[in-house]
Amino acid sequence: MEITVFKKEYIEDAMSLAQSNYEAERRFSPALPESVAIPSLSPFAENGLGTAAFEKGKLVGFLCAVPPFPNCFGSTDATGIFSPLGANGAIEENHAEIYARMIEKAAQAWKEAGASNHAICFYAHDTEAQKQSFLYGYGLRCMDAIQILEKKAEPTIPGYKFRELTFAEFATILPLEHMLDKHMAASPTFILRPSATEKELLQKAREQGARYFLAETETGAPAAYMRAAEQDGETFLCYQPGYIHINGAFCLPAHRGSGAASGLLRFVTNRFYREGFSRLGVDFESINPTGHRFWRKYFQIYTHSVARRIDEHVFL
Repeated sequence: MEITVFKKEYIEDAMSLAQSNYEAERRFSPALPESVAIPSLSPFAENGLGTAAFEKGKLVGFLCAVPPFPNCFGSTDATGIFSPLGANGAIEENHAEIYARMIEKAAQAWKEAGASNHAICFYAHDTEAQKQSFLYGYGLRCMDAIQILEKKAEPTIPGYKFRELTFAEFATILPLEHMLDKHMAASPTFILRPSATEKELLQKAREQGARYFLAETETGAPAAYMRAAEQDGETFLCYQPGYIHINGAFCLPAHRGSGAASGLLRFVTNRFYREGFSRLGVDFESINPTGHRFWRKYFQIYTHSVARRIDEHVFL
């Protein structure tokens, strides 16, 4: 097997391989759209951070990455590098070994580029590639999930009512956002995120075109919220027509298991269905057990992102 730097002349064959890998995942995740526009691999052929695998002159795998970026995951001082969905793939035969060889080659380039936190997004059911990454010290961290929007009965959860907030009401969500930050910082997640100010929350909401939805008690006390936006998320599916993405949610501990969160999700999905959206997505950390338990009940998980932080002493 020959492992080399990814070049522009490999793009056409790599795009075909990426499409094949997508179709393989669709067999396990039928909520994925039948036809998608997988992004061009051209940018990856220009940054020198990708690798390609060949057998007898035929491309059998590729592993590309975006350029290094600071403050990996938004909560560390590490410089990160990431191979997004569609930017890596391999043929079925000898699949794990192809990934093993490509990771060895790519990781060296990533280290030389100054990145100490390496992450790769695999399709959820590509178990061979994931097992190989685990052998190399990677661990599961993030997931993307999707559902088809369909007409459902409106939620009727005793003691709760559901509504969409106006922009003028967005600031009232700030305490819940701060509760979510504290939840994410606790064990076993340990993601310490800077809590937004009211000004920052409103600015981000404007930039994203965010929408907030609230579950509240009959007395008007908040129980849970969800935030959503179009063209948001970290996979190319988030930019497909008819797609909208949940990018924030929190249910107060006292209301968990009461139906407040599930009722709110039903309210949100019905609203989006009536507006003409066809699919709803969400991403979440596998290391956040509360979120993982909730989202997997209602969505099909189609990606697993793995991450490894190498020893920074190699840069000395």
